Amino acid sequence: MSLKRFILIRVFLTPVMVLILFTLIFIILRILPGDPVRVAVGPKLPPEYIEKIKKELGLDKPLWRQYLDCLYGYLHGDFGKSLITRRSFKDELTSRFKASLELTIFSMLIAIPLGFFVGEVGAKNSGKALDHLTRVLTVASYSMPVFWLGVILQLIFGVWLKVLPVTGGPPPEVKFRIHEITGLVTLDCLLNGDIAGFISTIEHMILPAFTLGFVISGVIGRVTRNALLEVMQQDYVIAARARGIPEDRVYGKYIFRNALLPIVTIISLQIALLLGGAVLTETTFDYPGLGTYLKDAILMRDYTVVQAAVTLYAIIVAVINLIVDVIYAFLDPRIRY
Repeated sequence: MSLKRFILIRVFLTPVMVLILFTLIFIILRILPGDPVRVAVGPKLPPEYIEKIKKELGLDKPLWRQYLDCLYGYLHGDFGKSLITRRSFKDELTSRFKASLELTIFSMLIAIPLGFFVGEVGAKNSGKALDHLTRVLTVASYSMPVFWLGVILQLIFGVWLKVLPVTGGPPPEVKFRIHEITGLVTLDCLLNGDIAGFISTIEHMILPAFTLGFVISGVIGRVTRNALLEVMQQDYVIAARARGIPEDRVYGKYIFRNALLPIVTIISLQIALLLGGAVLTETTFDYPGLGTYLKDAILMRDYTVVQAAVTLYAIIVAVINLIVDVIYAFLDPRIRY
């Protein structure tokens, strides 16, 4: 199968998968017991007010009509209104998603180099004391509760040393005084020439980004070590070394590239999880991302927001899987067949 045909098939299957996930989410939320409107706005409201809300949101229509209307709205960028705030989900979505995207970028800038370094050190010193140390470090970091690590970092750097703020996200005064260009506050500060705002925003991002990055680096390091060790034992690597090929070239051309597949997989999964909202970290640091938005919607039983947020997360995962499939096809042509 050619690369072009492989990509076209994956592009075709991606919306089909998203449609199936959307349908499942729609059905599950509709078959849950209880009246979502009455639960969200309270049981003491007059029945005529409840019916007015249902009519406004289209919940008085037959189930099949609700499904088609909801699907039509999603395809045209209309994710519905919140039961609580009556605001369009799209209004909140843009700022919340950009906040989660910014946190994801900073977290992965910490997690990927740290995970690669620890995994590479462990693989090159297999069976030695340094390898055992890196294995303990990766297991400890990934098994560490993220909210516990976040609280400890807040106590040390925010309360005791007083060198970093304990809350995450850009300061409100910085967001108000800069002209929004990309929606990523750190980048917008640089584009606006606001160096003080950039430094202040980075200071607020350090603790939540390091918390997530350190925890994620554990699983990246573990997978990197195992993948490198597996490739190092292959016959073609042993033959390349026997022919006297320089070790740097053996590692770069024969080992690292062939070990990338599982590493790319785990990194893409972590990125998808973070883009969907790191609920525990965002809650710990009061970070205004998708995670806290979804948590608040669940607590308030705002099921239209929950449906839209979960559908958005499904789209994010599907798109990232598509990108990973294409990267796989470039790294290993055998996957196309």
